Amino acid sequence: MREYLLTLCITAAVTYLLTGPVRKFAIVAGAMPEIRARDVHREPTPRLGGIAMFFGLCAGLLVADHLPNLNAVFENSNEPRALLSGAALIWLIGVLDDKFEIDALIKLGGQMIAAGVMVMQGLTILWIPIPGVGPVSLTSGQGTLLTVALVVITINAVNFVDGLDGLAAGMVCIASAASFMYAYRIWYGYGIEAAAPATLFAAILMGMCLGFLPHNMHPARIFMGDSGSMLIGLILAAGAISVTGQVDPATLKLNFGGDRDATHAMLPVFIPLLMPLTIIAIPFADLVLAIVRRTWNGKSPFAADRGHLHHRLLEIGHSHSRAVLIMYFWSALIAFGTVAYSVHSTSVWILFVIVALSALGLVLLLLPRFTPRTPRWAEAFVPPRYRRRRQERATAEPAPDGPEEPPAEAAAPVPELSGAGRPHGSTALSARPRVRSHERD
Repeated sequence: MREYLLTLCITAAVTYLLTGPVRKFAIVAGAMPEIRARDVHREPTPRLGGIAMFFGLCAGLLVADHLPNLNAVFENSNEPRALLSGAALIWLIGVLDDKFEIDALIKLGGQMIAAGVMVMQGLTILWIPIPGVGPVSLTSGQGTLLTVALVVITINAVNFVDGLDGLAAGMVCIASAASFMYAYRIWYGYGIEAAAPATLFAAILMGMCLGFLPHNMHPARIFMGDSGSMLIGLILAAGAISVTGQVDPATLKLNFGGDRDATHAMLPVFIPLLMPLTIIAIPFADLVLAIVRRTWNGKSPFAADRGHLHHRLLEIGHSHSRAVLIMYFWSALIAFGTVAYSVHSTSVWILFVIVALSALGLVLLLLPRFTPRTPRWAEAFVPPRYRRRRQERATAEPAPDGPEEPPAEAAAPVPELSGAGRPHGSTALSARPRVRSHERD
């Protein structure tokens, strides 16, 4: 565990320290596209944050290769080299897209080639555990197709959710933390060395995201761009492929009594469309909804729009930061709830906790719909949106006794927005109505 933590810290430190120089390089290189209709930021922001994340990946792998225990991962498996090869290819494609805006079909082809490179070096799905049957071996063609499909889906799911400051990096960090807990349990708890690469990948991915998040939180100083989103999506998929398709459930029969028992014990993580789709269920749901929405409207599935889940949270009335935190909450609930259920699948209280937290999440989602007014004495302790407005106070409080003086000039009242016209996280992107100079005089 100490070596994993050291690898994580080195990766985070390298990513954090390099992000500043990379930001300056992106500005000089002109990787600052104009604000598009679907964007939520107000001024041009440099991309290419994936450059720092890629060098953080290289630093993490280099450090792990020189540690006494983690060095065995590189000696006994070719998966780290396969990951680095695929990551380098997808990173180059992302850098070109951040600078020159390459076609979506070209990016899709590059994603498939990067997945094929990993398959050629041994990082592929060899079998699938099926409940009641046990592990089912796959042919070379079946394993290749399933691996490529899983990599492409995961990359695009992470890429689609990268729409708010700190959203993609934070959600992938949560997913990788849950993946690390599960893979470490399989490797250290049951002594299965085949789960060691997935554990290493998850630790490095956490370090990459943690090192980049301080620069990417709202208001973001730099975006990871496709060079970063596709990179972390590929690493997340690689770790899931390693622990899902490389670890044979039959090796757990000493602990569970047989192949079928081992498969059932691992079922809560394996079966829901494999581990990465369980861990990143929120981005995957956003991906499916985006494809259906765009196809239904007669557009290309790759055409960008403002219908993603984070855009809808802004339209409801959530602020930028609160929308990101809500997405974090749901990602953590699904990821860690799945891991907890895989460990204690027979415990009923886990289901009760998940249901209770889900109800809490629904309340948080609908919170902007309810704007209760607090008592006057408590207004100093609550956000401004829960305070009474000055106009309401003026009508409620009678004017003090005394001689009335005629006003020099009646000031025009400032129009108050209410209901759908009230500025919130979505409509406040443009300039808010201001009182003109002649109206203030």
